[in-house]
Amino acid sequence: MNDNGNLDDSSNAIVYIIDDDAAVLDSISILLKSIGIQNKTYASANAFLDDYVAADFEKQEGCIVLDIRMPGINGMECQTRLNALNNALPIVIVTGHGDVPMAIQAMKNGAFDFMEKPFREQTLLTSVQKAIDKSIQTHHQLEHIAHSQANIASLTHRELETLTCVVDGKSNKAIADELNISERTVEVHRANLMEKMEASSLAHLIRLYLDVYQNT
Repeated sequence: MNDNGNLDDSSNAIVYIIDDDAAVLDSISILLKSIGIQNKTYASANAFLDDYVAADFEKQEGCIVLDIRMPGINGMECQTRLNALNNALPIVIVTGHGDVPMAIQAMKNGAFDFMEKPFREQTLLTSVQKAIDKSIQTHHQLEHIAHSQANIASLTHRELETLTCVVDGKSNKAIADELNISERTVEVHRANLMEKMEASSLAHLIRLYLDVYQNT
């Protein structure tokens, strides 16, 4: 495994390049290095998967550039194993002309993009940058959801019941009747909800709630 490139201050993104062709590894690595993208190269899927299991990849921003045809574990099997590990890094498939049907299947299995060898440098750079952008967006979204989960965990049992009722569209009176409390108490709970959830409006509060429970 070789580490290459230097990080831009605005991103910790890493591109993981997996290909059994040393010339391909070197050319892609040098290309990415030339525009300041950090990357790591692997001569086999086996080596990458060994690193993946040991590393904290769910916190990493970046993408994977994965060759289809390799000895041992091929690109398709590697993708399958990564899916089983709940990999969130976008995968860009690199394929020879005869492997296009497999590349299309990889796309159906969740790959971000695929390109045929030989490819233009700019085509690869464009695909990789879009994959990194998606990874960063996903990473930020997961951080946002984790923050909202922590906020929900800070709610009292009664505040959580009130929140559930609010999301269901119930009025203060209906909530008071259901929870057997006064409307004034409901108002206090709602005010606490807005503060603890860091919500700027009722719509924002509901969105924060849905972001958590629709993604867990």
